[in-house]
Amino acid sequence: MTGVCGCCGALRPRYKRLVDNIFPEDPEDGLVKANMEKLTFYALSAPEKLDRIGAYLSERLSRDVARHRYGYVCIAMEALDQLLMACHCQSINLFVESFLKMVRKLLESDKPNLQILGTNSFVKFANIEEDTPSYHRSYDFFVSRFSEMCHSNYEDPDIRTKIRMAGIKGLQGVVRKTVNDELQANIWDPQHMDKIVPSLLFNLQSGERTESRSPSPLQASEKEKESPVELTERCFRELLGRAAYGNIKNAVTPVLMHLDNHSLWEGKTFAVRCFKIIMYSIQSQHSHLVIQQLLGHLDANSKNSAKVRAGIVEVLLEAAAIAASGSVGPTVLEVFNTLLRQLRLSVDYELTGSYDGSTNIGTKIIKAHEERQLQEAVIRTIGSFANTLPTYQRSEVMLFIMGKIPVPGVNLTLPSSESEPEGTRMIQVMLLKSLVQVTAGFQTTNMLTALPSSFLEPLLSFSLTDDPEVRLLVLQILLSLIDRHDNRPKFSKISIISDISVLKLKVDKCSRQDNLFMKKHGQQLYRHIYLGCKEESSGQQHYETLYALLGLLSVELANEEVVVDLIRLALALQDLALSTDEGLPVYNRCAVHALAAAYLNLICQLTTVPAFCQHIHEVIEVRQKEGPYLLPEDVFLEHPKLPSSLEKVESGVLFLQSKITEVLGGSGYNTERLATPYIPQYTDEDRLSKRKSIGETISLQVEVESRNSPEKEERTPAEEITFETLKNAIVDSVGMEEQERERRRQVVEKFQKAPFEEIAAHCGARATMLQSKLNQIFEITIRPPPSPSGTISSGYGQNQSRSVPIYEMKFPDLCVY
Repeated sequence: MTGVCGCCGALRPRYKRLVDNIFPEDPEDGLVKANMEKLTFYALSAPEKLDRIGAYLSERLSRDVARHRYGYVCIAMEALDQLLMACHCQSINLFVESFLKMVRKLLESDKPNLQILGTNSFVKFANIEEDTPSYHRSYDFFVSRFSEMCHSNYEDPDIRTKIRMAGIKGLQGVVRKTVNDELQANIWDPQHMDKIVPSLLFNLQSGERTESRSPSPLQASEKEKESPVELTERCFRELLGRAAYGNIKNAVTPVLMHLDNHSLWEGKTFAVRCFKIIMYSIQSQHSHLVIQQLLGHLDANSKNSAKVRAGIVEVLLEAAAIAASGSVGPTVLEVFNTLLRQLRLSVDYELTGSYDGSTNIGTKIIKAHEERQLQEAVIRTIGSFANTLPTYQRSEVMLFIMGKIPVPGVNLTLPSSESEPEGTRMIQVMLLKSLVQVTAGFQTTNMLTALPSSFLEPLLSFSLTDDPEVRLLVLQILLSLIDRHDNRPKFSKISIISDISVLKLKVDKCSRQDNLFMKKHGQQLYRHIYLGCKEESSGQQHYETLYALLGLLSVELANEEVVVDLIRLALALQDLALSTDEGLPVYNRCAVHALAAAYLNLICQLTTVPAFCQHIHEVIEVRQKEGPYLLPEDVFLEHPKLPSSLEKVESGVLFLQSKITEVLGGSGYNTERLATPYIPQYTDEDRLSKRKSIGETISLQVEVESRNSPEKEERTPAEEITFETLKNAIVDSVGMEEQERERRRQVVEKFQKAPFEEIAAHCGARATMLQSKLNQIFEITIRPPPSPSGTISSGYGQNQSRSVPIYEMKFPDLCVY
């Protein structure tokens, strides 16, 4: 029998004998290296046998796994790894199938060591670049199994960590193997991404929790070798870095779903960290895709809790800061439209106390507090996005936001309800706060393009409302837009400065565009400053902001004419504070006096006219002795030192218009304009103010016109304005509009339906008529020089030049060449 066995053994195929020889009698001795070299040489010499070698190795490994002979299992996998590394022939595909079958067998085992062994072999295989593609290979099992290993809950924490790290490495291997090969399975499909991304995020989150326990230095040094969090982050970055334009959505969507499912938006920290990794890892030109997905997710969570929406907005804020100029992408206004829509919804929720519009008293206080935090986050995010935009796009955004601000009685943006006035006011405040953020740091060289009438006029109209918060926000926006040399902080406090050189103001020569801007809008600005000082509800902040606005106008946009107007305005404010007709409280009157004094002290030093400075300083010195309550140092305090009344103010403490006109006239300033008191002109903007009716506005306009007209000039009596007059004017204008509309309709219909010959004849007749008119004009206006051909004699015996057309004139031969 022994001979027969030996004979049969010798008849076995050579590849089987070579495979059997690599296994020692004792598995602890490890792979027989000499025999392994023979097997490798044989596989390279006869590559057609490689698939059989792989099949036989797979058969032996399966048998050893079933018999729990794990030593031989390790030897078989080591042999497979060496054969894979050595052989790159065209028939490697069949061998790979046997290899993957054995890896699958190990991963299906419930033994952690075998799972880790199979994963390590797969990672080695993933790093091999194959010469020939494989059309039928599938990695679905490996994606599922490695993802499952990433969520391992093994009892022993050390082994659990090893299994999870093996799963992460396995997923990294699958990505490397498939992401660059179009013939392989598409790893970016949602069915794969929905397993890979959550597995990585789970380990990233778990690592954060373990790191927060602050391990001992010894444990920390051991973990420095291989940290699960670092491995997870590296794998996640590699995955995102390989994502092309069309794959960004599939990679980011599972992140959003994971944060939703595990309520991770509320904590903000982990969500922010995830999207920082995403924004730094993807290609910069794809950044706007992530922003758009976040905005869409914010819309989808419109009825979720305020904490969740605030978390998404915070992530948007961080993502926009990272992505810089590429963050908004092509749809600039859509980004701001989404954020403004969320702002409106938040205001609505705060007012109603619930997401479906019904009131719920039990939760309203908590919800209102959360909604206010959300509103602040949205406003900061709007500012962050705006800071990434170039100047021209930021101007468009400013106009866009301005168009969204509701004007009472014109374009209400909130649904009609009992809380409509309060809702409109809150929307105004929130959108103006957004504008404050957008205009912060705004720099432009051309004020006319940066502040067009379509933006400036509606903005200034809000300064006429009774709401002090709205007026203050409007002033802050104006300061941001006018301040181009960072002079604003130097005017933050109203005070009498004896030498303004300590402020170190940056003053440039006023450009032509600035002159045009002030010529066009200067009177509007002066008027709103004057009316702002008349408001009883104005406080210290308002007066400080008005002072800063006057100071910036003097430094940034002032030419000689503007300086004269600003001085007139300051003197008009003094007259306003003296007047008892306006019914201003004592504090407001003292504050306006102090504001005018501080500004005149500033402007006199900017003009550098010694006599002007002397007069201003003399009045200030008198005030310091006799009326300190007329200076900012005594008025703008927490507890201002005010008199009980201001019935009579001595002339010695007042700035005299006649004196200022005299001293400035000697320096070349326009004395006629200086001597004319400033009177603001009331316009239709006053319809926004609750203080005046339309009738009062019209009467004021008539009064102003009569006051400004010279006495010597005889004026025709003004037409009496009655209700019938206004009604007839409206009806006439409507009738004219209808006639014009009908005429245009007939012209369009004629060109659409008339035959071509008729249209051509009509146009030809018009052209002929136009030519004849032009000829008449030329004959009247063009007088050719006398013809050298001679002169004609008039009836009075005098020679008269005869006009000859140029083309009929005869020139001497010497003049023609």
